[in-house]
Amino acid sequence: MEKFAKEQIREALAMYCEHKGSQNKAANSLKGVSSAVISKLLNGDWDLIADEMWRNIGAQIGYSLDEWAVVSTRDFQLMTMLLQDAQKYSNVLAVVGDAGSGKSLAIREYSNSNKRVFNLCCNEYWNRKMFMQELLSAMGRDYSGYTVGEMMGEIVSKLKIMENPIIVMDEADKLSDNVLYFFISLYNKLEGHCGIMLCATDHLEKRIKRGLKLNKKGYKEIYSRIGRRFIQLQGVSSRDIAEVCMANGISDSKIIKEVVEDSEWDLRRVRRKIHAIKNL
Repeated sequence: MEKFAKEQIREALAMYCEHKGSQNKAANSLKGVSSAVISKLLNGDWDLIADEMWRNIGAQIGYSLDEWAVVSTRDFQLMTMLLQDAQKYSNVLAVVGDAGSGKSLAIREYSNSNKRVFNLCCNEYWNRKMFMQELLSAMGRDYSGYTVGEMMGEIVSKLKIMENPIIVMDEADKLSDNVLYFFISLYNKLEGHCGIMLCATDHLEKRIKRGLKLNKKGYKEIYSRIGRRFIQLQGVSSRDIAEVCMANGISDSKIIKEVVEDSEWDLRRVRRKIHAIKNL
């Protein structure tokens, strides 16, 4: 790996440690990375650090060699405003939007710019124990040897003494019912102390409302705790796509029109199209 890339990763890691509060907390939040490795990397003692470790750290803290200008689209602005509100006032919100509308990017940029933002990218194979392990890891806490009850106690006690923490559950529609029920327990113990945001496609809204009709266990409680409302993002507009193009080096109106027509209103597809245009 080139020295320039290592310098950039070192700078990004220094900011990551600052947001986490310490090198130890940063190490606890990164898989396969010790505090000793972080210390060496930050101090310029790089001789024994393998390229694989550099790439591992870079991937986990969001570093990429691919330069990409982030644009504040209308949904990016709305997501940022909602995150700020939930964090400042310990609100609980559910936000839904189409795949590729920029939800995850807005969350990642917000968590990189603000402290005490614990961002979880949910998976369908998680059970309650795995959910708590991921949350403790995001909080920079070592969960090894803890029982499920001890992990819950650690999460609640630490979040209650923090100033304006927020848990963001991205892709929450992937969670099983058992983990979604656990959201109720978190809410009950942290109400007024911690913001919580569920973020997903409209599949989550349809699932919850279908569960309400069927009177499924826990669904009334979940719906009540999100204020009986799903906040709908507006979606990607042609203006959003044009601004993304111009911010990333494409100003020709014909090419921008081509990107818009090819986009299917998905910002991931827009990024791939711009990459193809610039590199072919």
